[in-house]
Amino acid sequence: MTKKVVLAGGTGFIGNYFQQKFEALGYEVIVIARRAPAITWNDHERMVHALENAEMVINLVGKSVNCRYHEQNKQEIVQSRTGTTKLLGDAVAACENPPKLWVNASTATIYRHAEDRPMTEADGEIGKGFSVDVATKWENTFFQCTVPKTRQVALRIAIVLGPDGGVITPYKNLVKFGLGGVQGNGKQMFSWIHVEDLFKIILFINDNKDMEGVFNCSSPNPIPNHHLMKALREQLNRPLGLPAPAPLLELGAIFLRTETELILKSRWVIPKRLLDAGYSFRFPTIEQTLEDIL
Repeated sequence: MTKKVVLAGGTGFIGNYFQQKFEALGYEVIVIARRAPAITWNDHERMVHALENAEMVINLVGKSVNCRYHEQNKQEIVQSRTGTTKLLGDAVAACENPPKLWVNASTATIYRHAEDRPMTEADGEIGKGFSVDVATKWENTFFQCTVPKTRQVALRIAIVLGPDGGVITPYKNLVKFGLGGVQGNGKQMFSWIHVEDLFKIILFINDNKDMEGVFNCSSPNPIPNHHLMKALREQLNRPLGLPAPAPLLELGAIFLRTETELILKSRWVIPKRLLDAGYSFRFPTIEQTLEDIL
């Protein structure tokens, strides 16, 4: 029988990458998303049918946080994560033979702004503010689902870098237009993960049946912003880049309809549980990552 994986929110940059990779491994991939031809979120019956006898379900759903945080966007950001997670939980609970593993996305933004020390799963301090509220509500909704036959893993994913999308495109454009200097004071930490490692981590968790709960999903070598921008300039052969002080970024964010938190928050995250379990990163440094992507 063909192995089956269900991708919820499988139409974005990460979902498309996962679909190609799983299909190359011989999996049947079924996608749940907002629009047909995928199974839509209001079709409980088809969701249950898709999840029956699946090896795993991976939930990547969530409205992009690359927007202004006004009330309507805030509500949509929260609802797109908690609402779909609950719908998925109801469908998994209704299965006779539910997926053995349910991997739900979360975010490394759950931790506080950290310039003093790295955050692990055991000693990381949960932050404050809207983004953190989103992450905690998302994880709480996930772990409140009653699915006794299904192992649950929440991945606190750092910024995902890959060849066809994600944040690499705006960063690349900044450097190309000569704006690839430090952003803010340049000391804020940048935690990231290559999309290939994200995929491999899910396979690793699937193979190791005792792994459950929360995992930081980031490269083991986070770097300060000034290191990131230097590595980008070197990779794109742009020796110089104008710096962008915080007030200028605030102004630009208004025009670009986004928030400076995406650039200025110091995310210093270490994937201790994955390293302790023996996962070996294919792209552990930013230089290896950018060389592969660019």
